Amino acid sequence: MIDLPTPENPLRIGTRASPLAMAQAHMTVAALIVAHGLAPEALTIVPMTATGDRIQDRALAEVGGKELWTRELDAALDAKVIDIAVHSLKDVETIRDARFALGAMLERADPRDRLVVREGMAATTIADLPHGARLGTSSPRRAAQVRRIRPDLEPVLLRGNVATRLAKLAAGEADATLLAAAGLDRLGMHAVGTAQDIAVLLPAASQGAIGVECRAADGDTLALLLAIDHAPTHRAVAAERSFLAALGGDCRSPVAAHAHWRDDGMLQMDAEIYSDDGADHAAGHALIDHDDAAAALARRLLDDAPDTVRRLFAA
Repeated sequence: MIDLPTPENPLRIGTRASPLAMAQAHMTVAALIVAHGLAPEALTIVPMTATGDRIQDRALAEVGGKELWTRELDAALDAKVIDIAVHSLKDVETIRDARFALGAMLERADPRDRLVVREGMAATTIADLPHGARLGTSSPRRAAQVRRIRPDLEPVLLRGNVATRLAKLAAGEADATLLAAAGLDRLGMHAVGTAQDIAVLLPAASQGAIGVECRAADGDTLALLLAIDHAPTHRAVAAERSFLAALGGDCRSPVAAHAHWRDDGMLQMDAEIYSDDGADHAAGHALIDHDDAAAALARRLLDDAPDTVRRLFAA
């Protein structure tokens, strides 16, 4: 029998304080209320500012990588200041501390990128952008993909939460940017930007997925989270993360991976790895029909990749 949280002993839900992270925490609250019939007062959100939110002038890969998004939440979870932590999974390190367990993933949202252009520019795809346009991004994946499609485009650093990046775009710091469709939708910005075909811009691993972690030794909370876990999402995203783990590299290594359920019920992963400038790459796909399938795809791509790509990874 699970000890359910109560208003007197609420479940404390840690999250970054950004508007998108808060929206995702509220989605988790709503899912738990429905799954367990909880009173809203039995759950409390504990927002905190991540190191990554404080650094706005540099790419995070230069100053510490994805752990800058999770450091404060990890410390709070370990210290039992919070009971669970809600994450955008694409911002979470592939190899996690064994003290923590990924107890649930909510159903994945749209994994695509959306192209957003400054006012006065008419473009709905990367191909439509004018010659020499400045594409604002802090993502090595997006920069490499865009330069592979359009070598004439100029990637420029654009950091911050969604509202900040849109404000920088409006201020003329870039001509266009790419934002995750899932994040825009969760903020109610359904009409912002144009979704790009996955065949053109393969998403980042875990894009569109929300993960909920707790302490690995906390059996009651793990059981609580199991009720809101979306198994098809969990299996697909776990495969993408296994691919990254086998591939090696770090957050500066341009890589895309997307596992999706086909009409025949099989799970297929499409993946690409790139050189920094996008000029060279290796791509492939595989059915994820056994435990080693994702890792085998990573090894095959590394074997097929030119040296300019392979040197960015340390499998």
